[in-house]
Amino acid sequence: MNWKVLLAGAIIVVPLIVVLALGFGKDPHALPVTMEHKPAPAFSLDAMDGEGHFDLAELKGRPVVLNFYASWCVPCAQEHPWLVQVSRTYIPKGVVFLGVLYNDEPAKGRGFLARYGKNYPTLLDPGGRVAIDYGVAGVPETYVIDREGMIVRKFVGPVTPDEFLAVLEAVL
Repeated sequence: MNWKVLLAGAIIVVPLIVVLALGFGKDPHALPVTMEHKPAPAFSLDAMDGEGHFDLAELKGRPVVLNFYASWCVPCAQEHPWLVQVSRTYIPKGVVFLGVLYNDEPAKGRGFLARYGKNYPTLLDPGGRVAIDYGVAGVPETYVIDREGMIVRKFVGPVTPDEFLAVLEAVL
């Protein structure tokens, strides 16, 4: 047996196994949430289908729920009807709900909304600039922004109903 080859292989493989093993005890959805408790990045986007123009600065003084989603996203399809239902309760209380179509075509976004419901505007983010500013790693991601324009909570993946409702109540 060639001990030099075996030793060289062990030098390469053992550190790799250690690195992988260290990652097994971590939740892959537990990304560092560096955006929380910081000012929400400014944006000025047009809504799909001419529903208006939205500038975050003009919404200051009102809580905002910003949900990044896509028509091709299965977890988005699971959470969207529930978000539409919750928006019916919280929009009259002054909360602004906005969807942002992420890396998708408007026609497909319209189909998604026709299938899963609609109660608030969807914004178009050409080039994904706003998604980049918010640090979106994938969809769905939902941001709750307080009246002062600070990000109170970032939900990675589908929102957790109890936690989401508690955060909404706290920003009212």
